[in-house]
Amino acid sequence: MLTVLVSVADDTCILLFNAHPLMGLDGLLTLGVYLLALLVYVLMGLTPVIPKRVVLPLLGIILLSFLAAWPMAIFYYRWLLQYDLAMSCLMVVTGLAVLHRLHGGWRIRWPLVPEKCLGPRAFSWLNLSVFLAVNVLVLLPLAAVCVAGCAGLALNHFTDGFMTLHPGGVVAQARQYVREDGKTVVLFPMSHIAEAEFYRSVAQVVDSNSVVLLEGVTDEHHLMTNRLTYQRAARSLHLAEQHDDFQLKLGKLVRADVDTQEFSSNTIALLNLAALVHSEGLNPHTLSLLLACEPTEEVERQVLDDVLLKRNQHVLKVLNERLPGTDKVVIPWGAVHMAGLSEAIQKAGFHLVATRDYVSIRFGKKKDGQESGGWVPLAADRK
Repeated sequence: MLTVLVSVADDTCILLFNAHPLMGLDGLLTLGVYLLALLVYVLMGLTPVIPKRVVLPLLGIILLSFLAAWPMAIFYYRWLLQYDLAMSCLMVVTGLAVLHRLHGGWRIRWPLVPEKCLGPRAFSWLNLSVFLAVNVLVLLPLAAVCVAGCAGLALNHFTDGFMTLHPGGVVAQARQYVREDGKTVVLFPMSHIAEAEFYRSVAQVVDSNSVVLLEGVTDEHHLMTNRLTYQRAARSLHLAEQHDDFQLKLGKLVRADVDTQEFSSNTIALLNLAALVHSEGLNPHTLSLLLACEPTEEVERQVLDDVLLKRNQHVLKVLNERLPGTDKVVIPWGAVHMAGLSEAIQKAGFHLVATRDYVSIRFGKKKDGQESGGWVPLAADRK
């Protein structure tokens, strides 16, 4: 109950005064509640002494708040704080209702759970067997489906469908846009780590007459204290890093990204922290730095503007400069950039005419004859 009240107070201070006086305490207490809830849940399976009619409603609310936070963070991130406050209030109401039921009124006495409400035996094979069966056959599969479903929703939502999650792997969708004057733009969503053959497949859409606008932030003034590398993640997942395997031999290659000097100091600091974590992995030092990092909402907006919006504006500027001298431009940039680029070029008179799917990360071994199909033309009335 104390944890929930602290959470309510913290959320209220943030919403009303934009202050974070209890954030650290709230985080520690919340972590303790989740660990305690897990312990109580395990003990509930080991011994019937723990009354399920008391524990299950409380554990159910905690689980519901945890699972529902995922789609909330995906689709309604700006309302996440209000959601947390609402769930905290719901936990308070649920806890008070359980106590009222246990004590038959609002006169609460110690112990909080009367002895008469406890189970009759310390151990029961039947209780343990049912507990294991429900968890292994029902709850674990549902949890896996929930995690996969939320991951798929997040990937599709934040990339506007340029990246999707399938049972066979992560699929990237290249899209071809054509203007009435015959000019063609191909948006090819990239990822920092993927199958080596995925990077080689980009060459299939690049011919000798194409202009390729390359992604890659430069650092002419050496503002980055750590080199951002994904080698650790690539090696652990047995994948390739884009920096090593993305090689183009055809087309005119044009650097179309910004330099770090155009970023704010806050963005530089967060990028250096991210680079340090990627290079060293999670250890006591990097974990302490991550826990100490509490960017404000203003800093988050600033980082988004630097890393996404400002870079999109720059590549679109280079695109407009290069279009008069070529009939085809290929833009192999990160998947999160694709939604903004697609919207901008369609406003400039381009129409989506075809798509092509590529497997970026494959789950399991590749089957014989399993190759990406060709370009799929869209219906004439589809934009």
